[in-house]
Amino acid sequence: MKNFKELLEAAKKQPIKRLVVVNGVDVHTLEALDEAVTMGFVEPILTGNEERIKGKLSSLNIDPGKYKIIHADSSRAATEAAVKLVHDGDADLIMKGMVSTDKFMKVLLKKEYGLLPSRATLSHISVMDNPNYHKLLIFSDAAVIPYPDLKQKILMTEYLIHASQQLGIEDPKVAVIAPTEQIIISIQSCMDGATIAKMSEHGQIEGGIVDGPMALDVAIDSYSADIKGFKSPVTGDADCLLFPTIDAANVFYKTNSQLCNAEMSGVIAGARVPVVVSSRGDSEKTKLNSIALASLLS
Repeated sequence: MKNFKELLEAAKKQPIKRLVVVNGVDVHTLEALDEAVTMGFVEPILTGNEERIKGKLSSLNIDPGKYKIIHADSSRAATEAAVKLVHDGDADLIMKGMVSTDKFMKVLLKKEYGLLPSRATLSHISVMDNPNYHKLLIFSDAAVIPYPDLKQKILMTEYLIHASQQLGIEDPKVAVIAPTEQIIISIQSCMDGATIAKMSEHGQIEGGIVDGPMALDVAIDSYSADIKGFKSPVTGDADCLLFPTIDAANVFYKTNSQLCNAEMSGVIAGARVPVVVSSRGDSEKTKLNSIALASLLS
């Protein structure tokens, strides 16, 4: 896929997914949800204060009758109700509305709901449509794991490959990002990049072409790779970027979205269903893109 228009079209061709939104009372979330309903790829469920939800829908000229609403007296109760729906098989996707991320995640990770498989790691995956790049770019982790260790980076690489395949990329090219392509023992990201690349070469990580360590410019710009004399099937054509820390990934996300007019989307991978945890400040378009992405990954 080259852009979000293609991603949205692909989502429309999938079977309709039941999406439950926790405390869905904020404007951008409801606007994005209604657009997804209109486009025909989700069936909506809202948990939260029923009167407030209906009032907000009506103020946006959205017919409340199109929505299944489960009343809850608090954001905590709304989260519990939504997570239980997923646990019971009555919802295929879950999205955070007007509730704090820490409270949302605390309920999501409760063992009795079983939404986190044994030995799994939750990781945030972003998909970006930047007009200056020739296709969608998938990267992690900008929101969940602050400083992943090697074991977590291996799982994150596998999540990136799986997400890419779900988006129709048969052999995704993954760049393990570091400050340089040189293997410098004193820089952990360089050592991790070399290890992950070698594991891929030996067939321990399957489904994609993984190389690293690799500086960002080399991963996304063939000219930079040529100047540096670095040859790899990934250079200048990366589908996926694995960043070394949340600092790097989060700055990359916000620089592109705020200064480069890039469209964004994001989900949390690793749970039994895709989880949309958009920021309260995210636009309606970002939330719509994220719902479509979750639909394709489910």
